[in-house]
Amino acid sequence: MKIDFANLQKAYQEHKQAIDQIMEDVVSSSRFIMGQEVVDLEKALQNYTGAKYAITCSSGTDALLLAMMALNIKPGDEIITTPFTFIATAETIAFLGAVPVFVDIDSLTYNIDVDLVEEKITAKTKVIMPVSLYGQTSEMDELNELAMKHSLVVIEDAAQSFGATYKNIKSCNLSTVGCTSFFPAKPLGCFGDGGALFTNDESLANKIKSMRVHGQTQRYIHKYVGMGGRLDTLQAAILLVKLKHYDKDVERRQTVAKQYNELLKDHISIPFIKNHNTSVWAQYSIRVKERDNVQRWLKEKGIPTAVHYPKPLHLQECFEYLGYKRGDFPISEKISSEIMSLPMNPYLTEEEVFYITKELKELI
Repeated sequence: MKIDFANLQKAYQEHKQAIDQIMEDVVSSSRFIMGQEVVDLEKALQNYTGAKYAITCSSGTDALLLAMMALNIKPGDEIITTPFTFIATAETIAFLGAVPVFVDIDSLTYNIDVDLVEEKITAKTKVIMPVSLYGQTSEMDELNELAMKHSLVVIEDAAQSFGATYKNIKSCNLSTVGCTSFFPAKPLGCFGDGGALFTNDESLANKIKSMRVHGQTQRYIHKYVGMGGRLDTLQAAILLVKLKHYDKDVERRQTVAKQYNELLKDHISIPFIKNHNTSVWAQYSIRVKERDNVQRWLKEKGIPTAVHYPKPLHLQECFEYLGYKRGDFPISEKISSEIMSLPMNPYLTEEEVFYITKELKELI
């Protein structure tokens, strides 16, 4: 048996007719930039999340940049975040000349440990940026309370959690700004790069909208220094089709995760989801000893795996200037040495999940 890790082709084939038609409509009309489909998608995203404003953009990375630019983040400002995430989280902070201030993670959820955040707040702190890792949000109430206490802003890096819920509220609508990604392998993915920002603040939304088109308030009139950060109309059109079926995809992902949990719970450390959360299972990540051997064994059996993420950010060469060293964030370091993602997508069959877990249990 050969397993597909993300099954992007199946995702296309399931909605092929509708996707092909809407792409043809865009091409025939030549509405390649800021076409009606972009407007329609933003309305649909607002309805889905409950946020008053949804602003699409060119990628999840650019969403983070736009959020911080709109919040006037300047060189030397400090932003508290996690070292156990994809580099874009801290990379965008550094790109603006601000300083990523890392806080270790919770040993169960792998999200930022909210109990360690307040001690890292200084006079230079401007933002707390939790990451909703693997499809599950952080403890947003506690983080929002801390932000209010210290006059800070919370940006949710929700690149992996679009559609997840925290206390029955959708991810992306849990803080001052939420940022997500529509990279093809995300739970809701387009056919290239794409992203979106969400807020309930009208003035902030208007500023973000302006900054994604080079700071324009009207054609060739520039109020802000911005960027070329628009979402292509073609990608918006594809997302419009896929969003209509997204709840079904999330439900199927949850079914796959339950099957994994049931088959693995007595054999290995399985993902932990808090009772007040739901996950969209961007990844199904377990912890294993001798990870290289496990990955090699599974690959020989036709089972692809991935590691999200093998090296925490504070140990990356590009962040050496921050002065962190090995041992500073022991939980992040331990998890990064053991974490491994199994195939996860809405199209995995019971037979495939049984095969994956059977081969894994034979080795461990």
